[in-house]
Amino acid sequence: MQGPEERSIPYMLGGRFYRLAFRHWGNRKAPAVLCVHGLTRNGHDFDPLAEALSGSFRVICPDLPGRGESDRLADPMLYQAQHYVTALTHLLAWVGREVAWVGTSLGGICGMIVAAADGAPVNRLILNDIGPFMPADALRRIRDYMVASGDSPIMSRFPDLESVERHLRLVHAPFGPLSDAQWAWLARISARALPDGRFTMHYDPRISEPLRGHEPADVDQWALWDRIRVPRMVIRGETSEVLLPETLARMEASGALAYTVPVTGHAPALLDPLQIEAIRTFLSR
Repeated sequence: MQGPEERSIPYMLGGRFYRLAFRHWGNRKAPAVLCVHGLTRNGHDFDPLAEALSGSFRVICPDLPGRGESDRLADPMLYQAQHYVTALTHLLAWVGREVAWVGTSLGGICGMIVAAADGAPVNRLILNDIGPFMPADALRRIRDYMVASGDSPIMSRFPDLESVERHLRLVHAPFGPLSDAQWAWLARISARALPDGRFTMHYDPRISEPLRGHEPADVDQWALWDRIRVPRMVIRGETSEVLLPETLARMEASGALAYTVPVTGHAPALLDPLQIEAIRTFLSR
């Protein structure tokens, strides 16, 4: 096993160049897997999955713009899916060959957009608790949380990592049953230290700006889904309000492999050995 190696590539957006940070694991000649995280997360979320896969695959885990070690955008209104896709297609060009795409929530939305494009270098698609239909009620709850978080001074100044962990245990409870060690690890990867010794979340709080004043409506992207021809796997948290049971059933009826994670909502953390093995099995077919 080789890695992880930390790298970055430049991409252009809104008349400026920015840096997209990523880590990659495993042999560069092995089949490639690109893992893309959710809205407020970063590429470290996939460290356990990447380490488990790295004996057989080359695993690339980027930080989306404004998250983790990637540059923050000058114009917060650029924090939208189509612009994340722009950055990620630069990364695909750097990889230079086909990839299997693993996407959690926002990362899965980006994956569907890319995989549906003509000539896309995506040979398999794994969606973690996201699909082509997203109900307005779930999107409204996400918007309200993001806007409130962006306005909260508490979110930008945690006194210690224990406070970060308590916050994550609350807001990410739907990730599923995690051990104390896993929650402590999530706190470490989710926060960055400030010069005064306090901690803040490891993303630009302005990522919520495009959501302000926007009243969500149901999102229907079945036409996009129908253009995706590669093998597909869909993971759903049993109690998810983002990926509804009827949406999963329709995706399964169209040929996707469905995998449900019990006692979990939006979105499974992909830390459990059973979840990791299910992904490995699908990628190895």
